[in-house]
Amino acid sequence: MKTTILGYPRIGTRRELKFATEDFWAGRIDAAALEKAGADLRGAVWTGLRDAGLDAIPSNTFSFYDQVLDTSVLVDAVPERYRGLDGLDRYFAMARGVQDIPAMEMTKWFDTNYHYIVPELGPDMRFRLPGGVTSKPVAEYLEARALGIETRPVLVGPLTYLLLAKPAADAPAGFRPLDLLDGLVEVYAELLERLAGAGTEWVQLDEPALVADRTDGEVAALARAYARLGELSSRPRLLVATYFGTIGAEALRALASSRVEAVGLDFVAGPGNLDVLASVGGLLRKTVVAGVVDGRNIWRADRQRAEAACATLLGLADQVVVSTSCSLLHVPIDLDAEDALDPAVRGRLAFARQKVGEVVALGEALGEDAAGPAAQVPASTAGIDHEVRARLDTLGGSSRGDRETRFAAQRASLGLPDLATTTIGSFPQTPEVRRVRADRRAGRISEDDYSQAMQQEIARVIALQEELGLDVLVHGEPERNDMVQYFAEQLDGYAATEHGWVQSYGSRYVRPPILHSDVARPRPMTVAWTTYAQGLTSKPVKGMLTGPVTMLAWSFVRDDQPLAETARQVALALRDEIGDLESAGIRIVQVDEPALRELLPLRAAGHAAYLDWAVGAFRLATSGVADTTQIHTHMCYSEFGEIIDAIGALDADVTSVEAARSHMELVGDLRAAGYENGIGPGVYDIHSPRVPSADEIEENLRRALQAVEPAKLWVNPDCGLKTRAYPETEAALRNLVTAARRVREDAAAR
Repeated sequence: MKTTILGYPRIGTRRELKFATEDFWAGRIDAAALEKAGADLRGAVWTGLRDAGLDAIPSNTFSFYDQVLDTSVLVDAVPERYRGLDGLDRYFAMARGVQDIPAMEMTKWFDTNYHYIVPELGPDMRFRLPGGVTSKPVAEYLEARALGIETRPVLVGPLTYLLLAKPAADAPAGFRPLDLLDGLVEVYAELLERLAGAGTEWVQLDEPALVADRTDGEVAALARAYARLGELSSRPRLLVATYFGTIGAEALRALASSRVEAVGLDFVAGPGNLDVLASVGGLLRKTVVAGVVDGRNIWRADRQRAEAACATLLGLADQVVVSTSCSLLHVPIDLDAEDALDPAVRGRLAFARQKVGEVVALGEALGEDAAGPAAQVPASTAGIDHEVRARLDTLGGSSRGDRETRFAAQRASLGLPDLATTTIGSFPQTPEVRRVRADRRAGRISEDDYSQAMQQEIARVIALQEELGLDVLVHGEPERNDMVQYFAEQLDGYAATEHGWVQSYGSRYVRPPILHSDVARPRPMTVAWTTYAQGLTSKPVKGMLTGPVTMLAWSFVRDDQPLAETARQVALALRDEIGDLESAGIRIVQVDEPALRELLPLRAAGHAAYLDWAVGAFRLATSGVADTTQIHTHMCYSEFGEIIDAIGALDADVTSVEAARSHMELVGDLRAAGYENGIGPGVYDIHSPRVPSADEIEENLRRALQAVEPAKLWVNPDCGLKTRAYPETEAALRNLVTAARRVREDAAAR
């Protein structure tokens, strides 16, 4: 084995997985047709990797929704509320919920924009493999072998799985999912024996949790788990893969002393891995799978640097295998599909297919039959905007008036009731809306026809919100393809792809734009649409923008300058946009930062520096307005405990947060941390098709009122409504307004 990768995109080159899954959800195809679509996608990936010349090919990286959810199903960690369902119905109910059964919690996978379904575990959990049924890793291994392809099944490692889990709602205080490690390891041992019996030579156990701060007890648990798996008499060889950063020295020592045959290390996000490896004396009896080709970003590998890293590793390991730094799940599939990119930018890029080629070429170069001189990466063509840089150098402070003065001014200006109702921004995007945008891109309709169609949709959305009785309205964002891409397409310094899809969660895919040069705003981006909407109603309409951190987190960002510097450039463009919205009479502006927690470094040592520039960028964008202009921000599907203070430091007048799946936990956390501005806890989960009752929403609001005074409590869904259908959206929002009125009237009566 000279070359491998840790995983590959599963969505299909034409998003076949999305369309098949959504057809199944809609009842247009049955389970057999969906399973066949999955098998076709898996086969295409395996044969493509074989034909590309890769020595070792991963399997069990395919999923209909999420690999952590797959693990929960694999080991029968299924909450009781789903036990009445079977097969794919149970699987998708865990991910999305059904009308009478809420979904499991969803959050970000480490510091990526990929979401996983959080396992719910209690002390009575008894893990097991399904009896009499070939488990998914074995089945997919045999499926590949039937095609003549030997693969390496990939599993979420037992330590990482438990560290990513949360205690079930009825778990006793003090219970930790890691307490279940020994029982889970026995199930993994049984699975490894089954895989060995099927003929598997290698198995990959992903343990990215090892690059975060780990306690002595957690490292001891790691050592215990892999001592048990290593001592199995009948098992495949084991590769323990870490990625997204630098492994801790004690964790590496534990793996070094175990019987695992190979360790994967990320030398892109974790250049310190070389030092850690040297500090433990190397892995002279093991294989190091060297992640030297970036699996997270789309820039071409610096082959000379990668070869130098591998050459250094040759003295620290028994064998070195060239690999990607992590799974290629996080990048688009094929650069060859992009015909419209600027050649100067395109020449610097590599997508998943091209990265496999880079891995193969590096493996050949390190072998006896070296592949000749290293190919040179084109010199950076990043554009410099001297005017933007000069403005940032001379810009003054980034603070506003005190919060109570602002609260009083906005209360008087806006005239809103207690428990004001609103939505997060987007409304359902119908096939007709998408078709109009596609027709415009293809030149089939004129700009005037496009504008007229968008105005008609905005008018329809405003009228609907008026009829529903919402207090603060939105224009619905029919003109926006994506909350980041829409802005990137209007900012200098960005490039957009046509087919660069990446999975965010389930069937939700995004096309991250490419931030390659200095960022500048050549003209207003949202003012015309927002002011048109405001002209249709006497109620306030929110201006909707995406914050600087999220613009970076959900893009592929240039790597030739610090993120903090790039964030300030984006913030300056947003500051100008907010100023134009305010001048046009827009009294509320929402600047979404759902990725604020996402970019938090995985080790505590890097938190302060990151939060300093992340908060600074937000305040730079939002601090140029009058006290009467209300600034909102929105965050969703991240664990916010570590950044509670930073949320307060943003100094937004209102912060809306995901709270329904986590049962309003964050509301109390914010108040306990001294957060005194407005809070809009999401009172229902928009990532599920179920419609919450007014009673359910009312219960959530009353729970929130235990921590927030009525005048500062906002009522809103968890997130934007873009992916939902109108019937469920209207029903849910009617219930939301009904619940808010009930609670408002009850609070007034007291």
